[in-house]
Amino acid sequence: MKNRYHPIIISSFLLFSVIISGCNRFTKVDDKKGPSDWFISQRIYPYGKVDYHAYKNSITRRAEMMAAKTERDDLLWLQEGPINIGGRVQDIEMDPADTSIIYVGAASGGIFKSHDGGLNWVSIFDEQPSLSIGDIAIAPSDPDIIFAGTGEPNCGGGSVTYDGMGVYKSTDAGLTWNYSGLDSTRNTGRIMIDPNNPQQVFIATMGDLFANTLQRGVYRSDDGGDTWERILFVSDSTGAIDLVINPLHPDTLYACMWERVRRPTYEHYGGLTCGIYRSYDGGDTWTQLTDGLPAGSDVGRIGIDISQSNPDILYAIYADKTGYFDGIYKTLDNGDSWIQTNDASLGSIFASYGWWFGRIKVDPTDENTAYALGFDEAKTSNGGSSWNISSGGMHVDHHTMFIHPLNPNLIYDGNDGGIYKSTDASSSWTHIKQLPITQFYTSEINFNSPEELYGGTQDNNVIRTLSGGIDDWESIIGGDGFYVLIDPENPNYVYAESQYGALNRSVNGGNTFFGATNGISQGDRKNWNTPVVFNPLNPQSLYYGSNKMYKSENRAANWDVVSGDLT
Repeated sequence: MKNRYHPIIISSFLLFSVIISGCNRFTKVDDKKGPSDWFISQRIYPYGKVDYHAYKNSITRRAEMMAAKTERDDLLWLQEGPINIGGRVQDIEMDPADTSIIYVGAASGGIFKSHDGGLNWVSIFDEQPSLSIGDIAIAPSDPDIIFAGTGEPNCGGGSVTYDGMGVYKSTDAGLTWNYSGLDSTRNTGRIMIDPNNPQQVFIATMGDLFANTLQRGVYRSDDGGDTWERILFVSDSTGAIDLVINPLHPDTLYACMWERVRRPTYEHYGGLTCGIYRSYDGGDTWTQLTDGLPAGSDVGRIGIDISQSNPDILYAIYADKTGYFDGIYKTLDNGDSWIQTNDASLGSIFASYGWWFGRIKVDPTDENTAYALGFDEAKTSNGGSSWNISSGGMHVDHHTMFIHPLNPNLIYDGNDGGIYKSTDASSSWTHIKQLPITQFYTSEINFNSPEELYGGTQDNNVIRTLSGGIDDWESIIGGDGFYVLIDPENPNYVYAESQYGALNRSVNGGNTFFGATNGISQGDRKNWNTPVVFNPLNPQSLYYGSNKMYKSENRAANWDVVSGDLT
């Protein structure tokens, strides 16, 4: 498999995914706000916002450069992996009439398609201007028609997320794509297609990640995506995060609105404008649903799903504005009234960052079976009378799930560690390990042994391969992985860092690690990605940057401060 080629834009995997242990059970760090602070601050200076005009110009310039390539420039990239680690998955969709055809939307890796139930994959979205995927929708009446919305909506804080560049449409099952508009909406929460009329499409959009804008809410197209009309708007800080359509009466829609404000130094993830809205006339008019549902300034992100077998029944999952779990609610009467399910056992399902996930999925064949997606995953088989954790062995942070209507025992789960498959209705899970979507902050090579590669990854640790095999990578340090340094004179010395400057040192070529911050003040202010570098003239000497500069002359055995506060 070493010589397998994938036409993937390598840069799309840099700078991204938060931690796993080496065991079957995964754990995670608490602070999920640091990555976005670190990432966006570099890109909005000095204007306070991203210059999208410049970004569009760069896309045009890249196309011109590619067209002008000479034969000498036409070099191939060899994919080095990993395909056995995984990365953040935002959406999974399947052909409703075929249990073998799967589409996966990655947080920063585009869209992949499998024709054989996940054994093999092909990338089908690499040439588009944004590889950040928010949602994918397949027309129920014609599975060749697919809409893909760019821009990841899980942007409360959390790991690095990208704004998107609009909506794209395929009429040949993903073989080709055409731009369909809405680039100013930036992030896609959910796409719904009328089950009987693929020309009518509804899109929930969250708007700009780091600015209050008017281009957010729910949009409708009556001509297959040629034109769009905004049909639900609440405020310039409130976007649409979720959306469902009644399969029997497609003029009935439900939209979840989320008030979210994010700046590098300020955020709030909820407020008075959060809520569930219902339309009975295809989106022309909307009414907020309130009977039995949480209300007030503490309401945060909301997820919703409708029973396909009995669409009078819906489930909604709530976070409060601080990110903690606030309950799962159920309606038996199309949303007129709601009751809270018996969800007391799920108090920690969101940890403290419910703005990072917060979806709920109902079995399409059984109105009493539903799954709550959060830090963990939970299942009810009795309509919410009880809930039990059903994510044993999987990576944490669950963003999406697909339950196949032809076989509800067949379930695919997408989380920060990739895709997992169950063939027994979530009793057990298998990691699908063929997707090259790991999100790298950094990479490093051992120049004394060029097949020995290292990388710091988002949500998937510091990893390495000693063989150079794309399916032969392993974790060596937990956490979000950042700088990795290999001593060019003595490669037994390997340095690996996780978030906020947690530097470790190995003296046996990376097989074991110990802390390497002796002399560095714990009270220093450190970046999410804290720089540490070799002296290029003497690798025994290293420099480490917090709000002060530190220097080590003995391969990080200890450090001396060599500056005052530089901020």
